[in-house]
Amino acid sequence: MPTLSLSTRDVARELARRNRTKTHDQLDMLEAILVPMKFAKGETILGEGDVCRYIFWIVKGLVRQYYFKNNKELTEYMAAENTICMSIESLFREEPSHQIIHALEPTIIYGLPMKDLEMVAMKSVNIQMLYRKILEESLIISQHHADMLRFESAQDRYKRLVRESPQLILRAPLVYIASYLQMTPETLSRVRNNVLID
Repeated sequence: MPTLSLSTRDVARELARRNRTKTHDQLDMLEAILVPMKFAKGETILGEGDVCRYIFWIVKGLVRQYYFKNNKELTEYMAAENTICMSIESLFREEPSHQIIHALEPTIIYGLPMKDLEMVAMKSVNIQMLYRKILEESLIISQHHADMLRFESAQDRYKRLVRESPQLILRAPLVYIASYLQMTPETLSRVRNNVLID
């Protein structure tokens, strides 16, 4: 397998930059707990029934988070580079996850182990802020998606995804995009055609 394109220091620096955590000591603490992971296309990152123990920071690749309902796969979230991913309920309750996370492309992730992150957060106000920002981002993304499904038409949902996450439109299979937007592949095809005509 190829070597990781970024070092743990690079990833710690990027997380710190995004969350205004800047001292060398804080970078050292972050770097020390990061766990590099590589996944082949189609490989499971978190299986159903597994306990999620990491906040995943995607450095390269594309992942899909989904669950089963009535024997159907329903896509809850998709994420590409420079994004976080986790099964939040499993992470905090330390219970088996109903959600599955798998790689749609060859994927490089750095995991922030929850226990280690909590431990270093107790030693640094800035790392507490980083931790809070990560959780805020996750909750906002979740709320944003829920509101989109509640209040927007199929066409508006697709347009928003094109505008806000063009990488997903270009890289994810259409069947997963349709599931994420809570529409059938046929509806997605009609919506895409209408958007192209507009």
